[in-house]
Amino acid sequence: MTDTAAPSRPRPGSAADPSGAHLSTAGASALYIGALLGPSLLLLPGLAARAAGPASLLAWLALLGLSGLIAAVFCALGTRLGSTGGVAGYTAAGLGTRAGRAAGWCFLAGVVAGAPVVCLIGGSYAAAALGADEATAVRAALVLLALVLAVRLLGVRTGAGLQLALVSALVALVLFAVLGSAPSARAAHWTPFLPHGWTGVAQAAPPLMFAFVGWEAAASLTTRLRDPRRQLRRVVLIAFAVTSLLCLALAAATVAVLGPGAGGSVPLADLMRAAVGAPGALLAAGAALVLTLAATNTYLTGAAALLDALLPSGAAAGRRGSFAVVGATALTGVPLVALVGTGVLTTSQLVSVPTALFLSVYLGCVTSAVRVLDGAARLAAIVCAPAVLALLLGTGWPVLAAAAVALLAARTGGAGPTTPPPPTAPATPTAPARPDSAN
Repeated sequence: MTDTAAPSRPRPGSAADPSGAHLSTAGASALYIGALLGPSLLLLPGLAARAAGPASLLAWLALLGLSGLIAAVFCALGTRLGSTGGVAGYTAAGLGTRAGRAAGWCFLAGVVAGAPVVCLIGGSYAAAALGADEATAVRAALVLLALVLAVRLLGVRTGAGLQLALVSALVALVLFAVLGSAPSARAAHWTPFLPHGWTGVAQAAPPLMFAFVGWEAAASLTTRLRDPRRQLRRVVLIAFAVTSLLCLALAAATVAVLGPGAGGSVPLADLMRAAVGAPGALLAAGAALVLTLAATNTYLTGAAALLDALLPSGAAAGRRGSFAVVGATALTGVPLVALVGTGVLTTSQLVSVPTALFLSVYLGCVTSAVRVLDGAARLAAIVCAPAVLALLLGTGWPVLAAAAVALLAARTGGAGPTTPPPPTAPATPTAPARPDSAN
């Protein structure tokens, strides 16, 4: 998940601090992979297995196919429109300023709603390492949320090098868990393949989209590539191949190794325990906690920059953007985590809230792409639009929250993204703004 302020967008759940000179294809691919992978990967295989059992792999495969089409659409938008306005600009290009403003605010709301989800992931892994119950996980999540909000208020920045190192550690940990636990895999764990029927597969799909938000990172990368039209396609292809391999490997291992226990909230810790015993849960917890803190800080930093871009000039300048985002996250995050602790909400339901908001953004972008693109990219957008709409409706009641945010933003006056004229030549790299420009 990336933030989408006009200048740049780090991802809530991973890395992207695009500062520096021109990026090579390899370097840009690393940043893109960082934009797609994050703490959500530590939770979602378990949620999918709980909903659909072994057939959850069908949901993963279907969404990976859709993710590839969405990647093609954003690649085309990135090369055609450059970085102007991020997802808000992409939506405004085909649907107008009001729709662009709605997309921007939905993404901002998704950032705020996603922060407690990420903290709950870290809290669950901490509790699993201690052998504690869900109440401990909720308390740990609240501590993590308070800590990361304090860090954001202090203006602590995490650089691209650190973020990429953390993402590399996540990739290594996933591969180690998958390969190390392979001897514990059992063929019997694949039957029955459809324990909850096709309804279970359909229910598993919408939350999994939380793992595929991040393709809009093309907007910032176009300012960093020497030849965006040529390099961006290669970058997207490499990122898609790597992330697909990791997602499928972790999802398959979760089912094959854990079997009836595959529906837990800490699948990576369970796989690490199968690979190396009790120390595995501690290792997974340490990685989850570090990733949670770093990812959520980047998440909120980008949200502050996005808020500056969406509000009228001066309304949220400087550190006021950070204060507003921290306040909104605290006011919504603490009650949401508390509701999970009391059993009113489940983690799966809470994941559906930011997922619905992000899907609303994607729906705006791909619908806009139908109007501004042509050729194969337009065809991909035509296929994506109804699929994204179906997933959005499949999130259930959170779609009402997303609709309310979009309608309120569209009807509210103030600054919004301008509709950029499509360039007739490849986007020209310019000096990028730092993602923490909100400070």
